[in-house]
Parts: sequence; C-alpha cells; structure tokens
Amino acid sequence: MKPTVLSTADFVKTIGDAVSDPKNWKYQGNKPAVVDFHAPWCSYCKRLYPILDELTEEYKDKVDFYTVDVDQEEPLETAFNIRTIPTLLLCTPGGYKELTLGTMPKNELKKLIDEKLL
Repeated sequence: MKPTVLSTADFVKTIGDAVSDPKNWKYQGNKPAVVDFHAPWCSYCKRLYPILDELTEEYKDKVDFYTVDVDQEEPLETAFNIRTIPTLLLCTPGGYKELTLGTMPKNELKKLIDEKLL
C-alpha cells in the first residue's frame, strides 16, 4: 500500500488550506495524517519511500499517509517553507501540526507517530 499523492488542490481539500493562510490553516482530516514533502531525485527521499509504504499498510486504519512532490507543487513548498527534503508534516484532528525532517529509520518514525499522533 502506498501513500496517496496530493496535488496542491487535493491538499487544500483533504488536509487544509495552507496555501491561502500558511500560519493559521486548520487540519480538516478525521484521523491523524503524515504528509511527506519530497522530490523524485532526492536520495534520502528514495530511502524513505519503502518505509512509508510499510507504515501506510501497518497504520491503515489509524493514520492517513500522503506525499507531495515539491517540484510539482510549488505553492505548498512555499506555504510550508520547505528547504530540506524529505520533510514530514504531522497532523491530528485536534489541531496538532508539526514539521519534522523525514530522514530517520522506520523504528524512529513509528515512535514519532505513536507518541505525537496516536
């Protein structure tokens, strides 16, 4: 199972309108989410892909996983001031939002999800 690919328009509908109001947008999902901001040429991103695929399957009923190609979705790259990839956006329905670097092993990412999102 793979994370869902989001365009800027899909992100605004599914996650929230961070493009119009980057500082005050609200997460609108009904379960926690992890959004991977990446680029296809990024070697660290390529190492993260299989981990995200596995986690998408493992957490399929608890957490939604998404990916955004920053080369294709510049409005989102700008809204979140993405300067290093992969960057992960963590969100909960209660309003928690955090950006973190995505260069970590699977066990660390699982711990982050369990502690911050669940």
